[in-house]
Amino acid sequence: MHAELVAPRLLAMQPIPRLPALELLLARGRAAQDESLTPERWLARACGVAETSPPAGALTLLADGGDPGDGYWLRADPVHLEVGAEGATLTPAAQLRVERTEADALLEALNRHFGPEFDLRALAPQRWCLRTAREMPVEAHAPAEWAGAGGVMPQGAGRALALMTEIQMVLHDHAVNRAREQSGAPAINSVWLWGAGRLPREARIPWQSVCSDDPVALGLARLARVRHGALPQAAAQWLEHAPRDGRHLCVLEPPQSGQQLAELERRWFDPLLQALRQGRIGMITLRIPDAGDAWETTRADLRRFWRRRRPLAARA
Repeated sequence: MHAELVAPRLLAMQPIPRLPALELLLARGRAAQDESLTPERWLARACGVAETSPPAGALTLLADGGDPGDGYWLRADPVHLEVGAEGATLTPAAQLRVERTEADALLEALNRHFGPEFDLRALAPQRWCLRTAREMPVEAHAPAEWAGAGGVMPQGAGRALALMTEIQMVLHDHAVNRAREQSGAPAINSVWLWGAGRLPREARIPWQSVCSDDPVALGLARLARVRHGALPQAAAQWLEHAPRDGRHLCVLEPPQSGQQLAELERRWFDPLLQALRQGRIGMITLRIPDAGDAWETTRADLRRFWRRRRPLAARA
């Protein structure tokens, strides 16, 4: 069995702790370099979806069991946005802890304000989609890519920026945000538009199964009618149910701290290394799309004892 791991922003933080299993896999494996891509763009390219900016809105709706039809969809994720002289400071929805009741109340106000030209849906409290009656091209990465300071506003047609401004006006004095501010929580004062487009006609997935919590990955798998599901908590659970042959993809969650990186080592990299040693897995491929790095390691590669592991910080 060929296990393929996509690990966005795996080595992006500092300091990076020592991770013996991952260090060994990288030291013994064969390295390759490719173009640096966001996870969404890498997944789309791997699945034969040619769009420069993958239609994350339509794929997210499909992943959540909806029917995008031939509609034009965008992701319109709730964020806290501050714009200053040096760019935008953005807090993504995952850090805002948006409640379901808050999302429903805000979307009810927005849909009432805009009428039939726009259709905003909260597929999850922190994951919103927008259908527009007319195309609205926009170039922007997922909010997590711009979290913190120094980001830029979405680029594209002026209608997209005008829409964001009008949405901000509706959200500014909403009762939900007044309550959040009184409790000391950041206001949900904007949406982040990205992933515009229509659902692709097809996806050609090179894997027999996909496990991920990323709706773009799950949407592509659903479009290709490939076995898919949520990412298990650990490799042991995944190996228990994974077929013994074929090529299978797991998209790992980006670590936000050294502790989370150590958890990936304990739950994923070390168990997969043991499975490779025991022959349960024939090859492990690890990809870090934002860095353009990849490594392939087979069981035979582990015998290359002269290739010593070295700290991951030296690779970052």
